[in-house]
Amino acid sequence: MSGERSHVETDRTATSTRNETRIGWLFDPALLSVVLGSLAVVVAGGLIQVSFGAYSMTFLEAWRAVFNPNVVFNPQAWDAFLLGEAMPEMSQESLIVWNIRLPRVVVGALVGMNLGVSGAIFQAVTRNELASPFILGVSSGAGLMILLTLVVFGSLTAFLPLIAALGGAGAFLIVYVIAWKNGTSPVRLVLAGVIVGTIFGSLQTALFFFADDIGIVQSAIAWTTGSLTGTDWEQVRLVLPWTVVVVLLSVAGSRQMNVLLLGERTAKSLGMSIEKVRFALSGVAVLAAAASIAVAGIVGFVGLIVPHMVRNLVGSDSKKLIVGCLFVGPALMVGADVGARLALSPTQVPVGIVTGLLGGPYFLYLMRKQENMGEI
Repeated sequence: MSGERSHVETDRTATSTRNETRIGWLFDPALLSVVLGSLAVVVAGGLIQVSFGAYSMTFLEAWRAVFNPNVVFNPQAWDAFLLGEAMPEMSQESLIVWNIRLPRVVVGALVGMNLGVSGAIFQAVTRNELASPFILGVSSGAGLMILLTLVVFGSLTAFLPLIAALGGAGAFLIVYVIAWKNGTSPVRLVLAGVIVGTIFGSLQTALFFFADDIGIVQSAIAWTTGSLTGTDWEQVRLVLPWTVVVVLLSVAGSRQMNVLLLGERTAKSLGMSIEKVRFALSGVAVLAAAASIAVAGIVGFVGLIVPHMVRNLVGSDSKKLIVGCLFVGPALMVGADVGARLALSPTQVPVGIVTGLLGGPYFLYLMRKQENMGEI
């Protein structure tokens, strides 16, 4: 009887240990520090953003408008923000902050989230620390499809993320075909991405000559440089559903990402269908990049910088990496957008220029720091 009781207690202890192991990574001190620090940057950057604009407003007035309980706890207001319903009555300060300034912060956070996750997935799938939507030509392919839609149809549609995803997926397939030679290598993938990105970039420039409307040309230039200027709740509604899908799929696929990082031989020995998993995860990464490009244009280097920053802080475990990217990505984008907004005020610099100025030196730092660049 005592032996059966000891077996039961042992089983309970083992089950409890497994459950703790499954969720224990969430309470990793390094990951918690990254999450809390990133949230602080997003909140601080958001409060700075809502305090500046054409309508003069003090910091205190702007912050009161942000935390106005008549808006925060008003279901009708959230129906207007997230579902496009009629806007309820509110003070002028609250209307300006919630309807004009805050959406820019929310879109920036969602874009950073998508690009960070996209870069992390691409780096795991290709086992290449240089991989990102921008480097692999995915951004150029998605941007080309968006510009083509703008020039041909002259307006955006609710299916723009899907249109961009088709362009990004096509570009990634072309890169993969060019890089394939009895398999792929990190160097060939990067070189193929540069080639495809250059060609698609030239095609984007050529499309400008077919646009008769100067407004379309200006809008197209904004897309190619990456900008959050003029974003509103329509862009939030456009990107939010796709972001939810990306987050769920990326977290679910983190285990497969860890297996891929062990190498093809080990992954095959564990029974993984490598090509199917690789292309499924690549599809998630392409969708993430396309969703961000659809609302903010081509924002370079975020997908490269964010996974590296998170990996240096929390390690290479894909679960921690994905969760870290979900917070560090928004912090980087919101912080960069604050710089873009205030650097040459009242002139607003496209946020893609700021991320490019940050990404270039960081890329050089990585190259100088590590002797063997390429495989993870």
